[in-house]
Amino acid sequence: MRKAPDHTLKNAVALAYRQTDAAPRVVAQGRGLLAEQIIARAHENGVYVHESPELVSLLMQVDLDQHIPPQLYLAVAELLAWIYQLESGAAAVPAPLFAGPAEGAGSA
Repeated sequence: MRKAPDHTLKNAVALAYRQTDAAPRVVAQGRGLLAEQIIARAHENGVYVHESPELVSLLMQVDLDQHIPPQLYLAVAELLAWIYQLESGAAAVPAPLFAGPAEGAGSA
């Protein structure tokens, strides 16, 4: 029996951050085949891939080559800190949980 095709398209967003940047930037984003290529390229280059559908959904709304919005600073900072700990050899560090942007965050 053939397996039914998976009609759920994957989304992927790639972020870049330099110490001279005000905030991380969205440097790639895609859906379906393009998302798979972004993920494959990350794996090929030893870049950690973290799955967080909620965070990716929000980051997909950011234009390419734009900085992430302030409402996502905390979530992305926690993720970057976690990746840094993994790369530093910290044992069994649990992945951060994304709870979404705080209500009213960034409102004037």
